[in-house]
Amino acid sequence: MSTVLVYASKPDVRARVLAAVGRRPAADLDEIEFVEVSDAATLIDAVDHGEADLCILDAEATPSGGMGLCRQLKNEVADCPPTLLLVARRDDRWLATWSQADAVVSHPVDPGALTDAVVGLLRERASGSAVRRPVVNTRAY
Repeated sequence: MSTVLVYASKPDVRARVLAAVGRRPAADLDEIEFVEVSDAATLIDAVDHGEADLCILDAEATPSGGMGLCRQLKNEVADCPPTLLLVARRDDRWLATWSQADAVVSHPVDPGALTDAVVGLLRERASGSAVRRPVVNTRAY
């Protein structure tokens, strides 16, 4: 079973994500267990303890937005799972590059686009693809 954390401050956003993806989005993948998260501390704790195979983060969440949390996770968690960022406008995709998100989907959620992105990221994770790790210091001493 794959565990997908869905972070959004609004319950309706989390519900739309769950409904769009479903428990079995592809025949070759395990069933998905969704864990709904509405606060940053719970999200960080779950990822830090290896409790997720994928994180879906709402960039519009308040008070902690998904973009900043995504960047924090990518820079602080050594084996950070893949992250998918939900952005308000299609034009916000370029901003998402700063967050180091592995995929970006815009609001309102298109079920097909979201499912394709989730399936792709879960397949990469299952294949053992290397997780991107940030370069912290490139200066030689």
